Amino acid sequence: MAMLPAEKLDLILRRYEEIGHRLSEGVESSLFSTLSRELADLEPVAQAIRTFRALDLEIADLEKLATDPQTDAEMRALADEELPDLRGRLEKAGHDLRLSLLPRDVADEKGAILEIRAGTGGDEAALFAGDLFRMYQRYAERRGWTMELISASEGTAGGFKEIIAHVRGKGVFARLKFESGTHRVQRVPATETQGRIHTSAATVAVLPEAEEVDLAINEADLRIDTLRSGGAGGQHVNKTESAIRITHIPSGLVVMMQEERSQHRNKAKAMDILRSRLFDMERQKLADARAADRKSQVGSGDRSERIRTYNFPQGRVSDHRINLTLYKIDKVMEGEALDEILDPLIADHQAQLLAESEEG
Repeated sequence: MAMLPAEKLDLILRRYEEIGHRLSEGVESSLFSTLSRELADLEPVAQAIRTFRALDLEIADLEKLATDPQTDAEMRALADEELPDLRGRLEKAGHDLRLSLLPRDVADEKGAILEIRAGTGGDEAALFAGDLFRMYQRYAERRGWTMELISASEGTAGGFKEIIAHVRGKGVFARLKFESGTHRVQRVPATETQGRIHTSAATVAVLPEAEEVDLAINEADLRIDTLRSGGAGGQHVNKTESAIRITHIPSGLVVMMQEERSQHRNKAKAMDILRSRLFDMERQKLADARAADRKSQVGSGDRSERIRTYNFPQGRVSDHRINLTLYKIDKVMEGEALDEILDPLIADHQAQLLAESEEG
């Protein structure tokens, strides 16, 4: 096991204790949430350090006892008996500690946008996309997450050509991110009279939910001009400078408003329009980023890029990335056994990160 730098662990423990002390003494509200979040992030690491060190100390004491010639034979035998178990626990504690020290994916705690699209296979692919959606829906229910439908395009024989939903809850993205890719299904369609097995596919994209678009408009970014209201035939005898033109300098958006006689009301209306246009621009930007993300995640939807196969006649689900096969397709499709695939995927990803961190 790679040696862990004691100084780094001491620093973490000191920081954890310092934050706990500051919070117990009371801090201003602006700092409270930041410090509370940091404390929550450090808690599992501090716990892992303490567990590792307590076991290390216990082993050192027992080894001393076992090798001390003044220890009676019975005590030495007891110490020798306990040591293998403690060393095994120390190895596990060291592994857990190294995992807790890995840099965290900031998106892990977020909710996610789940997008499922029917791929090759026509009606059967759309039906399978519907089955996958229900699998995730049931899985979300089991974990206490909420799912909100964003959009759906139904298949001609049922299921969905495309379905998009927002999944909200703690740690949604961390658990679902490995679902991105092409899912292949092998089964006999209900319409198949010869009993032949058909192969079709659906693509899944899991994207971390974007932060809420910030609609606070900085006054320094605005140029506001007041103009004389125009009017046919000079109907306003005393024309006032009530028309408003607002230019949002960073985006180049310009909004003109001269509906009202009051400059104040025109400005308020112009700001409403500007705000909604900026919001629309931000949403478009996020959608474009999501589309680029999706393209890199699911590629062309070609079968060669498949991550998982669901074979109904054999009752098996195989994940090709970790060579895992489960003969419980019904429980997987119910969302009940999905963790039996996700847990090994997460463990495999962590093992890769650990290997990279130790090489570095």
